[in-house]
Amino acid sequence: MPSPLKGIKVLELSRTLAGPFCSMQLADMGADVIKVEQPDIGDETRSYIPPAINGESTYFMSLNKNKKAMTLNLKSEEGQEIVKKLVAEADVVIENFRNGTMEKFGLGYEVLKEINPRLVYCAVSGFGRTGPMKNEPAYDLLMQGFGGLMSVTGEEDGAPVKVGFSVVDLATGLYASLGVVLALFARQTTGKGQYVESSLLDTIVSLSNYLGQSVLSTGNVPKRMGSAHPNLVPYQAFESKDGHVIIAVPNDGLWRKMCDALDLPHLKDHHKYALNVNRVAHRDELVEILTDFTKKRESAEIIQKLKDAGVPSGPINDLSQLFAHPQVQSRELIQEVEHPTIGLLKMIGVPIKLSETPGSVRKAPPLLGENTETVLADLGYSPEEIATFKEKGIV
Repeated sequence: MPSPLKGIKVLELSRTLAGPFCSMQLADMGADVIKVEQPDIGDETRSYIPPAINGESTYFMSLNKNKKAMTLNLKSEEGQEIVKKLVAEADVVIENFRNGTMEKFGLGYEVLKEINPRLVYCAVSGFGRTGPMKNEPAYDLLMQGFGGLMSVTGEEDGAPVKVGFSVVDLATGLYASLGVVLALFARQTTGKGQYVESSLLDTIVSLSNYLGQSVLSTGNVPKRMGSAHPNLVPYQAFESKDGHVIIAVPNDGLWRKMCDALDLPHLKDHHKYALNVNRVAHRDELVEILTDFTKKRESAEIIQKLKDAGVPSGPINDLSQLFAHPQVQSRELIQEVEHPTIGLLKMIGVPIKLSETPGSVRKAPPLLGENTETVLADLGYSPEEIATFKEKGIV
């Protein structure tokens, strides 16, 4: 079956995480993505080792499946001319250089849109391309702190901690891919491309969502609460006899079911606990009561009783346990692809399921410069010209 973005050509001039994650979403859905990297060095994540497989960074591989790769010196006039030729045939350009760098190369949006008026130009940045902090660098960790995420992550009496995944970078890549697809959709009507922006700052402000709205509406600043929820009780991890278990009760009906399932009739209609608003008001004492109950029982016993009653509950898996789970396997979220130096490589699959035009894992992450000669030949360069480019360090 055809992929939804089949025929869309993407030129990726980005590296590290947010930009490559954006272009990989497009590649997974069938877009033809050419990743441009610095000669001899490549995307800096190629050096994020350990861990590695046969010398290949697993970090790099996680962000670059389904892409072609070429090397190109963007500081050279010849390299800039090659980019312009690629842009003439492209639908999308994705870049995450510091503000003003693409303009310094002579490859800014105002230049490229003259070459290709239908071009969708996506700029990924830390603080955005406008405002007093537009020129400052930003990384996921810095933005988790600056953006308030670390202020609400961790135990109440503990130090601030970051989220285990690079959620700000990854979500920025997702917003960027959505922006690109929206611009391509709009192009069908207008016939013109446009400038798309996605930044770590915009993303973290957006992701604050219900917590952020609470601050804007009430002025009350949320605090760290461990695994607990500011608006719901019980909705957190509880200590069990053999570890921890998640109990999630988002409404009063499920509260009553939970009390029945765990044989806690004295709590069910108690005036302090029957309604969520009261459970929140008496959070500490209720959590203490429930913890005293759960820590005397095995996690599996608690989970099964709640599951039988239709109450959300579950374990805290590590990633190895997650990937081995039958549900993950049945969703085709772990797939295998042939890599040129590793052999059969397991990779995370495509999370968006489309019935008629599905995405797929078609190609392993490319080696550095793997497709340089093919891309240049497709642009009309002769073998002699390509050899000269290599000698001069342009590719």
